[in-house]
This record gives sequence, structure tokens and C-alpha cells, in this order.
Amino acid sequence: MHNRLDQFLIHPPAMDLTGIRRFGIEFLWFGIKEARACLFAGLFFLAIFCVPRGGMFGIARYDLLLMIAVSIQLIMVITKLESWDELKSITLFHLLGFGLELFKTSSAIGSWHYPEAGWSKIGGVPLFSGFMYAAVGSYIIQCWRLMDLKIRHHPPILHAVLLSLALYANFFTHHYIGDYRWYIAAVALGLYARSEVIFTPYDRPFRMPLLVAFILIGFFIWLAENLGTFFGVWQYPNQLGAWATVHVGKWGAWSMLVMMTFTITLFLKDIKKRVHIAQ
Repeated sequence: MHNRLDQFLIHPPAMDLTGIRRFGIEFLWFGIKEARACLFAGLFFLAIFCVPRGGMFGIARYDLLLMIAVSIQLIMVITKLESWDELKSITLFHLLGFGLELFKTSSAIGSWHYPEAGWSKIGGVPLFSGFMYAAVGSYIIQCWRLMDLKIRHHPPILHAVLLSLALYANFFTHHYIGDYRWYIAAVALGLYARSEVIFTPYDRPFRMPLLVAFILIGFFIWLAENLGTFFGVWQYPNQLGAWATVHVGKWGAWSMLVMMTFTITLFLKDIKKRVHIAQ
């Protein structure tokens, strides 16, 4: 069962509007639904930006962020802003992200690091970091429901799964063998070239190329990552002396990670029936 807020957003009162007024209500409802879908991500990243570097109440920043993230997640489930099935999928995103963090921050790789101390760190990685990946999953799952998403001409599920496995594996293997991300991106371009996402802000459906959706979501994650490094929550090697923007290539990496996250959500039982597989 949905909470009352989501029920209202999904089933708004009927309005007979045209022209600029129709555009206005569709745009307004789109913004409200986006804000609702970003609730977990927004609250979590707000905590990242607001908790001071030295922590609060004698609790280290990383530990406090973990406590806040768990609290937000529990409140969302209790208030039915997220279901238990959705939480299971979000937990999978957390585990996949944390595994990637452990590898990337290891002494042998050193792609980035978390400079502060905390009791909730494992292998140099604070446990709250997995929630950054879970936040992406939460947003996508909420959009499926709130925007009544439907997919046209999605590639065969097996192909999408194999592509996602290749994407995830390349994050690890490119440190030892060639970096094949652009080849993988080219395959993704071919697979999803015809794919469209149909979304309903208020009561009328709109269409967008699915690849454009992946790229846009990846862009906003890249912006959030820039803010995270600016506040020193984690750092890349080129940011040790002074802060610098995160390389724009990370935008592409995040877009591909969004694609992988999207594929995982397809296995939720309420989502499968909304996907039209290309023939």
C-alpha cells in the first residue's frame, strides 16, 4: 500500500487545462515528483553537506553519517515511503557499491580515499559510502512508481544483464588489462538506441530516449560528487593539495552505473510488466 502523499501524486485531481496552464501544471508536478523520488538521496546528501568535518557530539563525521542514513531508511520504510521489496533491491545496490569502494580505495589501487577516522570503517571505507549507491537505486525505484514509467523497445533482458556485468567488471579489470568502457558504451548505444521511457508527470504521458535519461541522471550524480569532494568527505589524488573538479569522465562512468542500476530494478515484480522488449 502506498502512503497518502504518493497516492495523491500518482492520482492527482482531474483538471481541464490547455496551453501554458497545462504546461505549468505538468512542469510543477514533474518537479514535485522528482523531489519526492529524490527524498532519500536529498536528505542523505544534505547530511553530507551539513555535518561538520569534525563531527558532532563527540561522534566522528563518518559514523554520524551512517547513523543518519540508517535512520532515514528506517523512517521511509515505517512510513511506507518505501516498501520492503524496494528496500531489498536498495540493499543490493549498497552491497555492490561498497564492494566497488573497497577495491577502488585499496592501497594497491588508490583511486580515491576517505581521509577521516571512524569506527564504522572497513578496509578504509566508511559503511555510509554504500548508501550513496543505494540513493541512486532508491531514486530510480521511486521514479518507476511515481512517474508510472513504461519502457518501449527495451533490449532483451539477457543482453542488458550481460552488458551490466561487463560494466561492473570493467570498473575492476581496467586496472590490470585494457579499459574497455568506450567499447561497452558503444554496445550500450546500439542496444538502447530505440529504447524510450514513457513517464507521466501529471496525467499525460511524455516520451524520452532512455539513453538521454541515463545521461541526465549521471550528470546530476557527477554534480553531487563534486560537492562531496568539495566538502572533503572523500578525495581523489588530484584534490590532495587543493580542491579541483571531478574529471568529467566520471560523468560517463556514473551514467553507465545508472544503466546497471536500472537493469537491476527490472527484476522487481511490479516493474517487469511495464517493460516492452524489442523484437
